[in-house]
Amino acid sequence: MPSLTLAQRRDAGRALRDTVPLAALAAIAPARDPMQALTRRDGGRIAWLLGERNARMAATPAAFLRGAATLMAADLAAAPTSPIEVQATGDAHLFNFGAVFSPEGTALFDANDFDETLRAPFEWDIKRLAASLVVTAGLVGHKPAAAAKLARRAARAYVRKITQLAPIPPFDAWHDRIDLAAEIARIDAPALRARQQAQLQLATAAHRTHFNLIARSPPKIALDGTRVFAMSDTEKSIIAAAFARYRDELPQDRKILLCRYDLADIAYKIVGIGSVGTLCAIVLLTTADGAGLLLQVKQAERSALAGPGADSAGDNQGERVVMGQRLMQAAPDLFLGWTRDDLGRDFYIRRLKDSRLARIGEAIEADALGFYATLCGQTLARAHARSSDAATIAGYLGGGGKFADAIVDFARHYGERTLADWAVFRAHIDSGAISAVRLDQSG
Repeated sequence: MPSLTLAQRRDAGRALRDTVPLAALAAIAPARDPMQALTRRDGGRIAWLLGERNARMAATPAAFLRGAATLMAADLAAAPTSPIEVQATGDAHLFNFGAVFSPEGTALFDANDFDETLRAPFEWDIKRLAASLVVTAGLVGHKPAAAAKLARRAARAYVRKITQLAPIPPFDAWHDRIDLAAEIARIDAPALRARQQAQLQLATAAHRTHFNLIARSPPKIALDGTRVFAMSDTEKSIIAAAFARYRDELPQDRKILLCRYDLADIAYKIVGIGSVGTLCAIVLLTTADGAGLLLQVKQAERSALAGPGADSAGDNQGERVVMGQRLMQAAPDLFLGWTRDDLGRDFYIRRLKDSRLARIGEAIEADALGFYATLCGQTLARAHARSSDAATIAGYLGGGGKFADAIVDFARHYGERTLADWAVFRAHIDSGAISAVRLDQSG
């Protein structure tokens, strides 16, 4: 089939507004009981971690939104959607962006969580980002009008970037990157620029020192009893066998590299909010001379975007996550791969992602949010352009004003819904219907 010209693809996108007008994207789904969607996955999760997950979600409305990807996915599916699909992150809230290091050590700004990735309407990622900006802005003292401006900045940044990428040759657009140090250097406010540069330096240092998670003599994973826990010998053997299958199926170049390390230790690591309850292990590999390498073995479930009874792409959910990350990230992890353990659980494997790497994107001080709103919007556009046609999306968006208006309206109303859902969630905790006990307070 012959390819279409840039003008033809833009026209095709513009024509899609007759099917789903931009203004329709402002609508939110009818009211529903939030608890049904929130507890849908609990049956297959590690029971002793559910109280920790609930306690983390209960802390603030922003934390609740982070943990409620399944709930928001159901809401997005029940509202009007565009006909343009991309490989979506599936969980594009503010805190799932941050510093990602390329193999050569360059700090890039990118999405850094793909547990829920799936083909979906392009605006779903932007709506989740915009809603998280509005909710987070409220927590740091922004008035509603100022919070809405952040959502508008993200939407406008998305439009600008997708419009910029539309006429670029596909090979060049594919290799577009966002250099984090360069972006920080462009911040006009000297004090804010200095703080962000300091945070990037801390993230870089943590990356180089394995996040202080390796105890020496002999090399072992450092346990802290709150985020990193010991694993039984039986559990270690299950993970070790799954890891061996992963290693054996790697491309030859990476297999040769990994075979220069020996498996030294395995431990549990609790990560994020919504992921708490899934199995996440740290695997420490070492050389005879004590050089260390930390990999993360993380359980992969069906994507929240798939919905009840829907297909979640592929036989192995770890493969789904890996393929989504490779498709969307500018510099995917060298060790990305997937495996399955003897109990039938799916996993993906990559270099350990520690919260200190993402913390450059967790600067929720009021004057930093505008900077990150713009970067996140640009990042989503760059990622979406790799799996869909930027010209068609740009044609659908047009000048971007009506699209930004719709995203702002959605984010404002969904922010209000999030506050209401959080109150319902906390009420269930207060009544004892669900547990919420932090592991460091459980005695």
